[in-house]
Amino acid sequence: MPESDRTYRVFISAAEPSADVHCASLITALKQTTYDIDFVGVGGPKMAQAGCRILEVTVGKAAMIYNAFRHVITFYNLVRRITHYLKSTKVDLVVVCDSPAFNFHIAKAAKKLGIKTLFYVAPQLWAWGGWRITKLRKYCDKLCCILPFEQDWFAEKGIDAVYVGNPLLDGLNITSAEKRNYAGFQPRNTRFAIMPGSRAAEIDSLWVPMQNIALQLKQKYPQAVFTTVAADCEKEQLLKKTQLPGVGCRYTVGSVSSTAGECDFAIVASGSATLQVAAAGCPMVIMYQSSRILWFLFGRWLLKTKYLSLVNILANRELVPEFMPYFSSIGPIVEAIEGFLSDRNKLSQLSGELITLAVSASAGFGSASQKVAQVAIEMLDKTCSG
Repeated sequence: MPESDRTYRVFISAAEPSADVHCASLITALKQTTYDIDFVGVGGPKMAQAGCRILEVTVGKAAMIYNAFRHVITFYNLVRRITHYLKSTKVDLVVVCDSPAFNFHIAKAAKKLGIKTLFYVAPQLWAWGGWRITKLRKYCDKLCCILPFEQDWFAEKGIDAVYVGNPLLDGLNITSAEKRNYAGFQPRNTRFAIMPGSRAAEIDSLWVPMQNIALQLKQKYPQAVFTTVAADCEKEQLLKKTQLPGVGCRYTVGSVSSTAGECDFAIVASGSATLQVAAAGCPMVIMYQSSRILWFLFGRWLLKTKYLSLVNILANRELVPEFMPYFSSIGPIVEAIEGFLSDRNKLSQLSGELITLAVSASAGFGSASQKVAQVAIEMLDKTCSG
């Protein structure tokens, strides 16, 4: 019988802002159950606000997580401290969210100690790095997928996977959204959204070129308005500090959905934000950067998908222009944007198609956080009964 009257301890690991938000929502959902759960882990301010005791702040240290070779000692010591905690403290369940390069180590430590591990947000092994499926199968007891096709893909590989919906769409009333009517749209008054990503590495590679795109667009559309979305206040200061002369944009924090809803067109770093922009029915171009040498030597051969951006992967076609990687030339990006702005019908059609895509991605699902919470409770019950 489940022991909902005892206190459980759940360890949660998140390494970037989006995971911090997802895990905070999961904690809130778990608190709404009848189970008494003590939350502890590594993550960021959102998790802390939700009631998780943070052993170490990892959100904001993306450079360490994603460039482990440059920060190998810091990376090693963090994993060692977490492993020591798991050894010295009774933990009923470990939840790792995204960031597989980091969280595989946490899952491995939990596995050695016999602690059940829930992976929240599936690693994109269907796109690249498929050889890691053996590692995932070994360390993962349950996988919560946020993309519709992932459940079947991972299940075929022997992973106990379940599609829970996309947490980015939680709280968004997509079904009531209507495609934009650009009938009276004037390109000279375009309201642009700039979204350079949440990680420092993304900002380093995308923020300056995005600003240069804005400067070129301002030459043709001098009355255009630019709004830049920062992931948090720290990133906002970084963006302001590195703003180029003449850009003249305003800044908002953590407002991807609302800003996309207010703007006519968006320039977005590839990642989770693209789906929120799509849900707002905002036409966009998607950018990402990579080392030219590494891309031609390894990247293009390792990737298994025809498209690289989340929106186009879900659409299974190039619904929006993706420049991944764009390397150094922003000319084609500016040209693509101007092509959209000169065609009102094209803008309206794309707006409708993006909303349809977002509705499809969330069809039949309510709160992803509540569904993951249900999976976590089931795992706690099995741990207790076992």
